[in-house]
Amino acid sequence: MEKVIKVGLASYGMSGKVFHAPLLASNPNFCLKKILERSPKGSKERYPDVEIATDYGSLLEDKEIELIVVNTPDRTHFELSKSALLAGKHVVVEKPVTMTTSEGEELNKLAKKQNSVLSIFQNRRWDGDFLTVKKVIDKKWLGRLVVFESHFDRYRNFIQEHTWKEEEDKGTGILYNLGSHLIDQALVLFGTPESITADIDKVRTGSSVVDYFDLRLGYESVKVILRASYLVREPGPRFTLHGTEGSFIKFGIDPQEQALNEGRLPVGEDWGKEEEKFRGLLNTNLNGDHIQDKIETLPGNYPIYYNNIYAAIRGESELLVKPEEALNVIRVIEAAIESNQKQQTVYLNVPNSSSISSSVKKCPD
Repeated sequence: MEKVIKVGLASYGMSGKVFHAPLLASNPNFCLKKILERSPKGSKERYPDVEIATDYGSLLEDKEIELIVVNTPDRTHFELSKSALLAGKHVVVEKPVTMTTSEGEELNKLAKKQNSVLSIFQNRRWDGDFLTVKKVIDKKWLGRLVVFESHFDRYRNFIQEHTWKEEEDKGTGILYNLGSHLIDQALVLFGTPESITADIDKVRTGSSVVDYFDLRLGYESVKVILRASYLVREPGPRFTLHGTEGSFIKFGIDPQEQALNEGRLPVGEDWGKEEEKFRGLLNTNLNGDHIQDKIETLPGNYPIYYNNIYAAIRGESELLVKPEEALNVIRVIEAAIESNQKQQTVYLNVPNSSSISSSVKKCPD
């Protein structure tokens, strides 16, 4: 096995503390060498052997660092990722990859020119509930799927202070944040939609950022609904699927984030397993039999992401989360914003799987 990959982490905020640092520290293929902290946030207490950097240039100039994780505020993703690629580093960037498709295209071209790996942290492809939904669809347990509805709701009826996520700026708000996950999951399951119809709003009193969206993704044979809100105190199903033979309803949310937030490392046989009470209900006809029962949720597995990053950097495997896929997420977000502004359905022209342009047309009578 080749030597471990030394990593520079560009921030020890929520994503660094909860996701990237523990996933990297528990993976024997990586060594967390430097963490950027302009003010102390406790990384040294958790990772005593790590070096603390106070400026981004220290990560770029460190010749031992092969991989930089850009998990800074969304509006900085483009410039910091570009600087890392120009410095000869491989890059993992938090979602969304950039604020615009043009910026994302530039990063992708630069990564190819530099022969560097560029990937986006779409960890929720390995949520246990999503893996289970994918299994239900792939095995056609519902017959022909006709409706797919995905919610990612929270309850936060106040404006959180001292965070860039609550400041009006390009890329802030729930559409770029949670929406990036829901859109990515939909694209994994169904590919690029033919159209987008969006309702995007600010529903909390005094909110400066988008905190509600309802996206309708148009496909030929399935209706896809993606919704998120900060004002849902009593959550409904996380996933609702209806097909010609039956339905699948799934409550609850993958337990990995909570476990990481509590300080647990992503190791052991029980990692990612969900409590039995959250199992999804399958009500369908299968091979002539009526089945109505709870089905076991597949274990979530966030560690797969960095296992793949290591293999891709070492030339042993293709990327599981490719930059072209992240670009399509941004294209859908841009089309959703256009749809909401013009109160019209936006139809997507898709020359190929990695390039989407949009045009606005009136909805058919």
